[in-house]
Amino acid sequence: MGKVLVAYFSATGTTKKVAEKVAKAAGEDLYEIRPAVPYTKADLNWMDRSSRSSIEMKDKNSRPAMAGPAADVSPYDTIFLGFPIWWYVAPTIINTFLESADFSGKKIVFFATSGSSGMGNTLAGLKGSVSPTTVLVEGKMLTRVSGKELENWVRGMLN
Repeated sequence: MGKVLVAYFSATGTTKKVAEKVAKAAGEDLYEIRPAVPYTKADLNWMDRSSRSSIEMKDKNSRPAMAGPAADVSPYDTIFLGFPIWWYVAPTIINTFLESADFSGKKIVFFATSGSSGMGNTLAGLKGSVSPTTVLVEGKMLTRVSGKELENWVRGMLN
């Protein structure tokens, strides 16, 4: 099976709670993707076209800086990568994370949280941020799944 990392970005704490459950089910390491400048409630106001998150999501080249050093992904074969869905895709800080390390030959399994939307075009939006030899797996929305369903999904992704 190889070594597994669960990496996540969580602006409000929702994705963090899910990521902790994924890491527990996988029995592996946890890494938080933290923005250099934390998001405020006003930054996350998607109804405000001038909010930070709205501006970032309009610009496909936006790459918000991460706090601290990039993750050392070299010892890992599989990375579960979690994030909230913003505008039907991953927040652009996920591109920053994917471009901060070499994921060549690794398997990345996405999981997400959202109040109402699905994964949308997430996979397509992240594909260009990794090596062509990186295996990307669409993954699952984990906002409203039972603990047992989450555990079974994690085990299935590791087989």
